[in-house]
Amino acid sequence: MPINIPADLPAFNTLVGENIFVMSSDKAMKQDIRPLRVAIFNLMPTKIETETQLLRLLSNTPLQVDITLLRTATHTSKNTAAEHLMTFYKTFDEIEHEYFDALIITGAPVELYDFEDVTYWDELCGIMEWSKHHAFSTMHICWGAFAGLYYHYGIKKYNLEQKMFGVFPHRVNAINHPLLKGFDDVFFAPHSRHSEVKIEDIENHPKLTLLAYSELAGAYIAADRTNRQIFITGHGEYDRDTLKKEYMRDVDKGLDNVPLPYNYFPENNPALLPDFTWRGTASLMYSNWLNFCVYQETPYDLSKMEPLII
Repeated sequence: MPINIPADLPAFNTLVGENIFVMSSDKAMKQDIRPLRVAIFNLMPTKIETETQLLRLLSNTPLQVDITLLRTATHTSKNTAAEHLMTFYKTFDEIEHEYFDALIITGAPVELYDFEDVTYWDELCGIMEWSKHHAFSTMHICWGAFAGLYYHYGIKKYNLEQKMFGVFPHRVNAINHPLLKGFDDVFFAPHSRHSEVKIEDIENHPKLTLLAYSELAGAYIAADRTNRQIFITGHGEYDRDTLKKEYMRDVDKGLDNVPLPYNYFPENNPALLPDFTWRGTASLMYSNWLNFCVYQETPYDLSKMEPLII
C-alpha cells in the first residue's frame, strides 16, 4: 500500500524515483479505506532530508499511511525555507483536537542544553502530554527519546565527553517483542549524539523495558509496558551518507578533534563509500511498529482510543 503525501512535497519525486509506492492526496481521497494517520513532529534542522528518510521507512508496509508534518510555533527554523514550512507543515494548535494512530518526535541538535533551557521545551511538553490522549503510539528518536524518557518517566540524560558517532553493533534484549520481530540477535544502527541515558535507569524503571542495547553505544531501544511509547536513541532512519555529511560539516567548520564515525568508512577512509549495514533492520523496525504496535492495536474510531496512563 502507498504512503499518502502531497504531490508537490520535495520527498514525493525522490521516493517515486526509488520505486517507492507513494500516492498523492487527491488520489487517496477516492479510496474507500481508512489510512493510518501518522504525525511527524520534525525538530531536525535538515527537515526535507529527515522527511524523506522517515517517509521512505513508513512506506515499506502494505498499509496506507496519511502523513501530517508538524513544526514548532515557538522556534523558527534557520535551515528550511519558510515557504516549505508554511506549505507542508502545521503547528500544534492546528491539530490539537485531532486524533492520530501514531506520532513521531524526531531528534534535535540541542542535546547539550538542559531540557528546560530549550526554547520550545514547553511546547514539546504540551505535545507529549497531548499524545497520551490523541496518539495511540509514539516513537521518540534520539534527543526526542531523551526528552520523552525525561518528561514521562523522569529518566535523566547525561552529556558525553566525546560524541557517540558511528555505526555500532547492538544486541536484542527482548527476543519476543513485536517491534523486534525478524531481527538478528546482533544488528547494526547509527548513532550521532552528545548525550546518553543509562541502561540501569531504564532497567530499574517498573514501566519500561530495554529492547536492544550496545556494549559500545549503550541503550538503543526502550518501550513502555503497553508498547504505546517507543524510545530510540540512535538514527535508524539515516541514509548511507548522512554520517559522512555530518562528519564533513564539522571538518569544514574547523572544529577540533572531529572523530571519524566508528565502523563506518571502509578502512577509516572518508574517500571510500560507506557500507549501508543498517538499512534492512531499520525498515523492519518501522514495519513492525506500524503493523504490530499500531495497526493491529489502534481502534478504527480514533476518538475512542483509551488514554495512556503513566
